[in-house]
Amino acid sequence: MRNQKLKTALVATAGLLAVAVAATSVGPVIAGQDTEKVAAVDPNKLNTKYPIKHLVVVFNENRSFDHYFGTYPNALNPEGEPLFEPAGNTQRDITNLLSNPALLDNNPNLNPANGAGAANPFRFDRTQANTADQSHAYTPEQKAYDGGKNDLFPLNTGNGTNGGAGAFGTKGQVMGYFDGNTVTALWNYAQNYAMSDNAWGDQYGPSTPGAINMFAGQTNGFVIGKGSSGNLLPDGAGGFTLIGDVDPTGDTCSNPTTQASSNAKNIGDLLNAANIPWGSFVGGFNLQTINDNATTGCARSTVSQVVGGAITDYVPHHIWFQYFKSTANPTHARPSSIKAIGYTTVPGTKKVDPANHGYDLDDFFTAVGSGNYPAVSIIKMAAFQDGHPGNSDPLDEQTGLVTLVNFLQQQPDWDSTAVILAYDDSDGWYDHAFAQTTRPSFSSADALDGAGLCGAPGATEPNGINGLPVAGRCGPGTRQPFMVISPYAKQNYVSHVLITQASIPQFIEDNWLKGERLGGGSFDASTGSIVDMFDFNKKNSEKLILDPIFGTVDIRDKEKNKG
Repeated sequence: MRNQKLKTALVATAGLLAVAVAATSVGPVIAGQDTEKVAAVDPNKLNTKYPIKHLVVVFNENRSFDHYFGTYPNALNPEGEPLFEPAGNTQRDITNLLSNPALLDNNPNLNPANGAGAANPFRFDRTQANTADQSHAYTPEQKAYDGGKNDLFPLNTGNGTNGGAGAFGTKGQVMGYFDGNTVTALWNYAQNYAMSDNAWGDQYGPSTPGAINMFAGQTNGFVIGKGSSGNLLPDGAGGFTLIGDVDPTGDTCSNPTTQASSNAKNIGDLLNAANIPWGSFVGGFNLQTINDNATTGCARSTVSQVVGGAITDYVPHHIWFQYFKSTANPTHARPSSIKAIGYTTVPGTKKVDPANHGYDLDDFFTAVGSGNYPAVSIIKMAAFQDGHPGNSDPLDEQTGLVTLVNFLQQQPDWDSTAVILAYDDSDGWYDHAFAQTTRPSFSSADALDGAGLCGAPGATEPNGINGLPVAGRCGPGTRQPFMVISPYAKQNYVSHVLITQASIPQFIEDNWLKGERLGGGSFDASTGSIVDMFDFNKKNSEKLILDPIFGTVDIRDKEKNKG
């Protein structure tokens, strides 16, 4: 019954969204912008290396691997919290806190250098889902890892919650972790699909560099826009590398005093050149929508009962495609029609669609529900559901993700879909693992191995967009969750292959673009592959429908997908 109600609600929502898009779409396209490019064919007819015709990338915010999976698959299961019991065949060779039990009661962060915040890792329960935002800038994260000792997190990245009990109220909060009684859906997805325990940020630092790496593999080549920002580091070769959060140049919603853009190439450029339908779908992007609380425009907001307030839906410095002139939609122009979503040109014409592949999250549900399912879809939830501490939390994040995955499993193209869940940075949360530096940097902002050092002195820094070694790309950075949810995902599997955020564009390139790479020093050419998380010879026809509120298994649909 619960599943039927969910299906009914999703169908009704899709219908309402279709009406909303039709009502608010721009009628005529921008005058004079014609092109000879012919609209792409149906994504199901495109030649792909693997049987994945639809990739959906959900990039959420600011969580480390141990913070969400530190004790996987063992949950405490206290009374009153959703129950999690692992399957008997659950893979146990996971690199987490359970595989290093001494770290739970004799952690190197329990030392005087961390002052009053010195703490061992400790469990958060569901009542503590709303945590503080930890410090997660480029330099503090390096200092927290302290050359691989991983012993200075409270001192450098920790923040507490005023009035919180014990370590929760101190900088020691950074040592906290959730288990399957709170991040229940993620643990259930891990039981039924595949995840990595060896996935890393391409470099240290916060959201914007992480988002750019996920879709360009390159944070060099940035240009200062309006105002100036210390988050753009002189790269030593006459340019700038992005190491912090800066709003995109020209976005209607950007902070007018701190803006920047990139001259690098991104995955959207390659998809456009190959005429493959794709889109970025962002909560709050449609400035014409009026929310239930009567907010609209750049100030659209949603009330979160967990966080305890109204959260602005759209966060400019999280929106990767707005940093590149070729893929930007700075005015948030609406698509000319539902059928045009995903396409460069309006289907059946030679006119450029004004949305330029940038849409609202509502448009995704509308387009897919109407049968227009792009080959590549990149999802950013409204801020209250993106997982970012301070404006979101694991419970709201869970509801957004589960609603999306449940919806996709009900579509006829589910049997050729893969959903990737990735994170743009770790928020500075403690993680016990450390990746040896393969991308050194020697600048005033580096501190991993001492002042001005990330990596062994004399090592060669990675190349930037002009083919010269550049500073500011110290990494790999922090370890983060990474999951593949798909009929072709290996079941109850943990991959140990080292991957990074740039593994996402690499997979797109391999599947649709015959292995073409972005070039210009992008990490897509040197990172690991996510293919180990798939079994393309064995399709799982069993659907997993979860409860959006509790993350528990609602109905396990054993009917075969009809395609």
